[in-house]
Amino acid sequence: MKSDSLQIGGHTFKWGSRTHVMGILNVTPDSFSGDGILAPPNSTGTGVSGAVGEVDAALQQAKQFLESGADILDVGGESTRPGSQPVNAEEELGRVIPVVEAIAGEFPDALISIDTYKARVAEAAFRAGAHILNDVWALRADPELASVAAAFRAPVILMHNRSNPASVEVRAQLGNAYLGSTYENLMEDVKRELLASVELAVQAGIEQTQIILDPGVGFGKTREHNLELINRLDEIRLLGFPVLLGPSRKSFIGFTLDLPADQRVEGTAATVAVGITRGADIIRVHDVKEMARVAKMADAIVRTNPR
Repeated sequence: MKSDSLQIGGHTFKWGSRTHVMGILNVTPDSFSGDGILAPPNSTGTGVSGAVGEVDAALQQAKQFLESGADILDVGGESTRPGSQPVNAEEELGRVIPVVEAIAGEFPDALISIDTYKARVAEAAFRAGAHILNDVWALRADPELASVAAAFRAPVILMHNRSNPASVEVRAQLGNAYLGSTYENLMEDVKRELLASVELAVQAGIEQTQIILDPGVGFGKTREHNLELINRLDEIRLLGFPVLLGPSRKSFIGFTLDLPADQRVEGTAATVAVGITRGADIIRVHDVKEMARVAKMADAIVRTNPR
């Protein structure tokens, strides 16, 4: 390990001692999981409309997550589901900054990560109270992003991603999935590309002790790729960095169990439990209460010092 711990404000992450839980706060109208806080156009779904309603809904969800055991609240304003439309920086800022400010004000001890690949959004989020950068493009989408994270001394989560918007499979009820890129060797390719992003981070002045790796389950990978990645997650861990696993409700679970996104809690639990046995340090999930319990039970079995 580059370091066995990470200090963020008053929070200490001692890697290997227990699994940390990141709760997903989607400030979007088109989340694949159906949990977006914003209401889709012409929709009568669970989302809400209007800035005040959005912030109130986000605060309520944040409170529930924290009470259920979340260590980090991950705020994102652009859906990453296959086939989703990109959001410009102005719209993303309008979605996430009021939410970050409100959470930081209401829950000053809460750790907030900003799920963005745009430097402008990240900088505004850090100024609003966010602590961590969660970048699904691992510093490769915006050349200014690494220097922003370095300037704020923010830990960064670097996710492997070979998503191709032109290669999306649509199945009724199960949602969209990437067909996956061609890999010469799945694990070696993922490791090599993650380390290339680590080098980008280091060159920008980000300390290695502040880098967390995410193998990118569901991003530019087939169902079989995703299953293999989770089963061999320990190989990513051997790179020497803490590892985040984000399998929650994703389509590879749906395709395996033939179930829609709102019926994938048990499948997610299985992936989380196996991921923990393979060395996951953080799990990024929608169902915080349930997955925090899964993590606690798995930790009791495999960790030397479980909570």
